[in-house]
Amino acid sequence: MLIGELAERAGVSTRTLRFYEQQGLITARRAPNGYRQYDESDLRLVAQIRSLLAAGFTLEETRPFVDCLRSGHATGDACPEPVAVYRRKLAEIDAEIRTLVRRRADVAAQLARACPGCTVPQEATNDHGDQRDLRRAGAERPGPGPGRLLGRLVPAVQDDRADP
Repeated sequence: MLIGELAERAGVSTRTLRFYEQQGLITARRAPNGYRQYDESDLRLVAQIRSLLAAGFTLEETRPFVDCLRSGHATGDACPEPVAVYRRKLAEIDAEIRTLVRRRADVAAQLARACPGCTVPQEATNDHGDQRDLRRAGAERPGPGPGRLLGRLVPAVQDDRADP
């Protein structure tokens, strides 16, 4: 397929595809007339890259996933290197969460000092269990009660959300 068709099917611009090619993430074959040619495997590569970018990965962090797909695996995370990238990304996200929790506590303290009679909004509980496991899709939500967020007890809130 030509670059325009790949771009349309992948939901990206031709400029994006050229950039991915420049970065070595995809490789176009050249037709005798010089046009770039791609196949279905390139569509899978671009879909993997876009999915990871949407999840907050950097373009460079997508490289091990692309390499895994190129080596013939059915998924981009079937190799050890992408699993290591997932672990690093989770550690990075956990560090960002800890930073945000500290920042929130600082702002709440500043609000309490600036407005002694004001109510400081309480933190909401998260969907992590006490063992920091993610709640599985479709699992029953626990009833109202205290929860933990990064090891700190947080007050209960009524959860009226419906499970998707």
